[in-house]
Amino acid sequence: MIYCGIDWAENHHDVVLIDESGQLLAKRRVTDDPAGYQVLLDLLAEHEDTRDALIPVAIETNRGLLVAVLRAGDRQVYAINPLAAARYRDRHSVSRKKSDLGDALVLANILRTDIHAHRPLPDDSDQARAVAVLARAQQDATWNRQQVGNQLRSLLREYYPAALAAVVHWKNGLCRPEALALLKAAPTPADAARLTRPQIAAALRRAGRQRGIEAETERLREIFRAEWAHHPPLVEKALGRQMLALLAQLEAACTAVDDLAQAVEEAFLQHKDAEIILSFPGLGTQLGARVLAEIGDDRNRFADARGLKAYAGSSPITRASGKKCNITRRRIKNDRLNHAGYLWAFSALRASPGAMARYRHRRDERGDWHASALRNVFNSLIGQLHHCLQQRELFDEQAAFSSTVVQAPLAA
Repeated sequence: MIYCGIDWAENHHDVVLIDESGQLLAKRRVTDDPAGYQVLLDLLAEHEDTRDALIPVAIETNRGLLVAVLRAGDRQVYAINPLAAARYRDRHSVSRKKSDLGDALVLANILRTDIHAHRPLPDDSDQARAVAVLARAQQDATWNRQQVGNQLRSLLREYYPAALAAVVHWKNGLCRPEALALLKAAPTPADAARLTRPQIAAALRRAGRQRGIEAETERLREIFRAEWAHHPPLVEKALGRQMLALLAQLEAACTAVDDLAQAVEEAFLQHKDAEIILSFPGLGTQLGARVLAEIGDDRNRFADARGLKAYAGSSPITRASGKKCNITRRRIKNDRLNHAGYLWAFSALRASPGAMARYRHRRDERGDWHASALRNVFNSLIGQLHHCLQQRELFDEQAAFSSTVVQAPLAA
């Protein structure tokens, strides 16, 4: 048996091959381009890498063109956590020396000694991997929109509180097209005070508003012409320029979120697991796509529901030593799946009587905090999702939750 370790970098990669006894068979530095990838594949082929007996590879990443080249076929690629690799390095040397070649050797030895303790990259379908790319990009764009929106809100509080008062009753606030159009038309409080009724109405129509324009125009005009504190004109104008720069970023972020959301919906609905995932209470297209993106469609990835729950961070973890025993939440988990699970459990409370009953049971009888009770609901839902995906069944409320747990709060 031969094992390969690769220490990857931006421009080059160090490759090491060892045998079962740990003997170094080959080492090579390859470039990060098609020629370098071919040199790597030729090196593996020289050491009896065939389609029937592919050499397993350990590397500290799970993405990139290098990983895509290695995953072509049925090769097992192990993405080793860099923190775990650092701990393994201490097993071979206590002097804390480090080199790229040494790191590649450590990775190869991880597979030689503990391949049973690590899992290869899941064999997800191309459709699932495409959904993962789009769902994560949409999630990142949503977080970026929130960050830029918070920066804009903070700036408006400093010099333009009338703008915040104008959008306070609008859903999505500053991210609404009407808010963007008004801030473009009047970047400073002085400009807003000079807006006429036709100008405000025209800005609302440009943003796509069709109803209640006259009433909204009067409300906005009263807010803009009310008494507000002001900076000196030059300072206010400078702050207006800064606001327009942030506004351009926010508008681009809003466009990216909407475009990616549409792409996610198109890709997710074509997947074979979409119907099962959407049958669960609290899961819509976007949130369901995020769940699919993180768990994939390789049904052999998790041996049982407990493994998926641990991966999602919903199941508790026990730390016991001597007379001390502490049960707490998991901190090492898939953060994206855990974040989606919180939203999923919160949305399921209204859509599922069983989820609400479990939540009330944890809150009232166990004394859990809100987040802890939601985590317990998510733990139950993710376990049921694992069962339904394995058995190719839709969600069943009666089978998912115990009738005694559901009926007890209703009877009370």
